[in-house]
Amino acid sequence: MEAEVSFRRQDGGVEDRPWRSVAAVSLQSAVPWRTFRWYKGQKHYSGVYWAATVRDHVIYESRLELTRLLFADFDPSVRGIVAQPFLLNAVVEGTVRKHIPDYLLITEDGPVVVDVKPRRRLSNPVVAFTFAWTRRAVESRGWRYEVWGEPAETELDNIRFLAGYRRDWLFNPELLEEVRRANLDGVALGEAARRVPGRAEARVRAALHHLLWRHELRIDLTRPLRPSTVLGSPA
Repeated sequence: MEAEVSFRRQDGGVEDRPWRSVAAVSLQSAVPWRTFRWYKGQKHYSGVYWAATVRDHVIYESRLELTRLLFADFDPSVRGIVAQPFLLNAVVEGTVRKHIPDYLLITEDGPVVVDVKPRRRLSNPVVAFTFAWTRRAVESRGWRYEVWGEPAETELDNIRFLAGYRRDWLFNPELLEEVRRANLDGVALGEAARRVPGRAEARVRAALHHLLWRHELRIDLTRPLRPSTVLGSPA
């Protein structure tokens, strides 16, 4: 499939390149193709999310896109997140088609182009057709393409909660080191918060949540996070 890509540079200029030759590093520094405004009565829930992965704000245009951002920010394999990274143009069945993916993730395993859509809308013929030709174009580069819908509710609740502890500058480095040195493998979260002597339990608990966000400790995300939740070492 012959395709072209257009993306916006940091200086506001637009570059048009053949899809087969554009480098991921060029797209990683792109600014969102679309901009949005907030207005009374709008149908979409838009906003910005501060992502620890890129240490900057990333836009989203729906609650489901925000959810995908949370999962990407929590994923240790993700190194970069770009919202609305480019406009893809391709001739499909004799007609010029255009599509703006929701996200580009730069991961340890290569670039991943992501479209976010509620599962109930995936059977829509227009949506299915657009995602099908986009997948062909993306995978022709050897990149991954992902259509992402609603996640498991409990896992989302846990990641959303831990995201409140993602800002590393809010945590005392000495306290974090003390928590790291404590033997917490197999210890319940409520008990672990009392395992660092001389430190306020609330601060230790917050430090534990930060280390869980960083994957320095692990839990079963498929179960609700409770004081009885058992901590484990990184896999």
